[in-house]
Amino acid sequence: MAESQRVISACRRNRSNEYSTEDCTGQHYGLGVARNHLLITLDQFRGDCLSAAGHPVVRTPHLDDLCTHGVRFARHYSQASPCAPGRASLYTGTYQMNHRVVANGTPLDDRFDNIARAAVRAGYSPALFGYTDQSIDPRTATGPDDPRLSTYEGVLPGFEAVLDLTGDYRPWLEWLAAKGHDVSAGHIALLATEHERPASSSVSTFVCDRLLEWIDDRDEPWFAHASFIRPHPPYSAAGEFSTMYDPSLVGDPIAPVENPHPFHALMMALDVCSAPSDPADLARMRAQYFGMVSEVDAQLGRIWAHLRANGMWDDTVIVVTADHGEQLGDHGLREKLGWWEESHHIVGIVRDPDRPAAHGSVVEEFTENVDIMPTMCEAMGIPVAAQCDGLPLTG
Repeated sequence: MAESQRVISACRRNRSNEYSTEDCTGQHYGLGVARNHLLITLDQFRGDCLSAAGHPVVRTPHLDDLCTHGVRFARHYSQASPCAPGRASLYTGTYQMNHRVVANGTPLDDRFDNIARAAVRAGYSPALFGYTDQSIDPRTATGPDDPRLSTYEGVLPGFEAVLDLTGDYRPWLEWLAAKGHDVSAGHIALLATEHERPASSSVSTFVCDRLLEWIDDRDEPWFAHASFIRPHPPYSAAGEFSTMYDPSLVGDPIAPVENPHPFHALMMALDVCSAPSDPADLARMRAQYFGMVSEVDAQLGRIWAHLRANGMWDDTVIVVTADHGEQLGDHGLREKLGWWEESHHIVGIVRDPDRPAAHGSVVEEFTENVDIMPTMCEAMGIPVAAQCDGLPLTG
């Protein structure tokens, strides 16, 4: 696929805030009102952890608010786990068998189109706040010593990393240090001790602050991707959210079967993915996960309020999803594995201000993360790339 065909386009906006895009052959792509576009990923967010979906414990008032002013996809699923494969499907609109990112560290072929490159074609300068967990195609490296070859935590081509939290989360650590916190233990330890610091110092607050500052500086339609790590482990909710849920009231996980498949038995024997054997530790893990859900929900509430206060709410397309789910003790497991419902069923909410008749509705049909790129392409008024296995969710 030629670079000129994949990325480069002309974009013209007129004084009525309309736009048209053309590819290098001059083909007309569409005409419509130029909107802002906000893609939000909540890492490892289970699809059932919404109060709007009837969860008996966790409270998510701001995601519920978005559901009221958008569409909730009740049976929305990721394509793969862990992070890099799931995100590759989300960002390219293709199944794992096609993009071939089979694990964290597998390079993403640079010939693929992606959501950031699509935004460029639509005339935006797509900005990233967080991370995308995509290994570069080694053919695009500057040489054998290119540091990007040693990590899977690269930035998806097409994005400008306004806030880059890949690797060691250096910007967050510097922010914490400026607030007087000791950051010598590194970002993993600091994530694991978020319950010891106020929520105002959380990584989710930091991402939200930087996003809102950037939005305030925009004087034309924008495209942003806010990639929040929470509720991804370590299981430590920030500040008051760490005590929001009583461990004795978080409910019991789904018990494993008596005679599990040998691979399932192997996974339950590994510390990295086995659920805590002590009931008190298991309950605490679940309470902290629910706290992380509510804490990042509170940050989203700040974004909604900011957009409303600045007159952008009715000019912004918002998509909220996740890269994969979380076992949370179900089937004797934690984190994410490849075949369980809890690892694949994820949050899916779309608010399109141009479709008010659909607001407040719930779609019970099966939908997938490969549908997100086509949906956003349609909202931006550009054709869906031929590579996409998904379809616009408006269909």
